[in-house]
Amino acid sequence: MANRFPHARIGNLFFCLLLGGGLCGLAACSGKDEALDPDGAASGSPAETAAHTTVAQATPDPGPPWPRLTPPPGLAERSLAIGFLIVDGVYNTELTAPFDIFQHVQFHTKPGMEVFTVSPMGAPVKTFEGLTIHADYSFTNAPAIDILVVPSAEHSMDTDLDNEAMMTWVREVGEQASFLVSLCDGAFVLAHAGLLDDVASTTFPGDQDRYAEKFPHLDLRRGVSFVHDGKALTSQGGARSFDVAMYLADHLYGEKAAQGIGRGMVIAWPPTAETMPAVVVER
Repeated sequence: MANRFPHARIGNLFFCLLLGGGLCGLAACSGKDEALDPDGAASGSPAETAAHTTVAQATPDPGPPWPRLTPPPGLAERSLAIGFLIVDGVYNTELTAPFDIFQHVQFHTKPGMEVFTVSPMGAPVKTFEGLTIHADYSFTNAPAIDILVVPSAEHSMDTDLDNEAMMTWVREVGEQASFLVSLCDGAFVLAHAGLLDDVASTTFPGDQDRYAEKFPHLDLRRGVSFVHDGKALTSQGGARSFDVAMYLADHLYGEKAAQGIGRGMVIAWPPTAETMPAVVVER
């Protein structure tokens, strides 16, 4: 799929920076995952293929450690617009981890996802760690968004919540979106917008007491990587930001696509309940 969005490579770029460069980092940044055979396995010699087949037959895939929900009908059959809200002080990991996962969807299923960033005025923002990111859109010209992603930022728990223009945009876009995803303290933004009132949710472990105090009416879940309830997916954030994005890719496109993404990102899939505790609410 041709990428219409000029900055949709920032996630892959930063992932390479995290890897610290080298050939492995360059491979991760190439934009395509490891070459796959028709069965979705890594290409190799006949002996390697036979060994892979034997192991696969001996250890059947147990599936994910949560109930499989039925995604909204027809959603995965069209290109999905994934809009990331970015503001000054946004945290690198909470932005780039899900960005990478969603951007890699296009290599494993069609039509896949088109990923872009939205800042309040369409101006560049500086992350908490010092990267400058040029936004693709502003609040006034952003296209319709199927999945709204709200990464944590330095002031997600305080002054960002007083930004009336931002909160109005989040509320209006969130009400129309098919899914909402928050990372770390991005849950404070969704909660303040009234988008988590009727669902279970989670946030960064160190801020959960503050979350419970500020939003005592909400159903806070502790000790889990992420919570999926209704159309809201909330994550602890940090390195766990990959988890919720992988889960949503699996939810929308199936386990085979998620496994392909996982191979390219070196993420074992599906996980176990021990490695990825989560709450998936059946309604």
